[in-house]
Amino acid sequence: TKEQIEFFKQAIKENGFEANQVLPHDSYLINPGHPDKEKREKSAKALLDEAKRVELLGLNKLNFHPGSHLKLISEKECLKLIADTVNFVIENTNTVTLVIENTAGQGTNLGFKFEHISEIISKIKNQNRVGVCIDTCHAFVAGYDLRTEESFEKTFEEFNKTIGFSYLKGMHLNDAKKKLGSKVDRHESLGKGEIGNKCFELIAKDNRFEDIPLILETPNPDIWDKEITMLYNFIQQEQ
Repeated sequence: TKEQIEFFKQAIKENGFEANQVLPHDSYLINPGHPDKEKREKSAKALLDEAKRVELLGLNKLNFHPGSHLKLISEKECLKLIADTVNFVIENTNTVTLVIENTAGQGTNLGFKFEHISEIISKIKNQNRVGVCIDTCHAFVAGYDLRTEESFEKTFEEFNKTIGFSYLKGMHLNDAKKKLGSKVDRHESLGKGEIGNKCFELIAKDNRFEDIPLILETPNPDIWDKEITMLYNFIQQEQ
C-alpha cells in the first residue's frame, strides 16, 4: 500500500540509510531457469513482481538465485533460460538492477562457478542493469578458497578476470560449516567455521568492497552486534 511504501521510505531515512545500501532478496521458490516452460513463466512473473515492488519502495537492486536445471536440460541450456528471464524482467521494469548471487552448487543449482555467472551476463541485452552478489560461504564450499591472503587474492583475481569488479553490487558475509569444495550450503558465524577470520578482515580493509552492501547472513542473532563490531574494528586497525 501507499502507506507501507511511505513508512518504509521514512524508516530508511530515519536510520541513516540510502537506497543503494539496501539489497533485498527475492523468494527462494523462484527458478528463472526452470526447464518446464509453464513453471519458468510463473517464476519470471514472480521475479517481475518482486522487481516492481523494489522500484515502488524506491530501491534499485534485487538479489536473486540464478536457478536449477533439475537434471532435465544441460547447464548451457539452463543458463540461456536464466538470461532470457532476466531480459524479460529488465524489459518490463525501469531502473532496478538484477543482482545474481553465486550459489554453493547444491543439487542442480547453477551459479556456483564464476563462468556460469559470466555466461548469463554475456546474454543480457542491457548489462548496465545486471550485477553480482558474492556469498562467501557459497564461494568457499563451491571450491573458491578464501582462508589465506594468498588464496583470497587468487579467488578475487579470478572473479575480476571472469566477471569483473564493475559488476559487484553486494556481498553476503558468512563463514561455512562445511569444508572447501563440499557444495553443502551451511552458514556459520564469522570466524567460527571453515573459512576463519582472515577472509573477513581482508574484505573489511579492501577498498574494492567499499560502497556496496555487505550483509550478514550468519545463524546466531545473539552475536550479530559482535560480528559487526569485529568488522568495524578491522577497518579501524587499517586506519
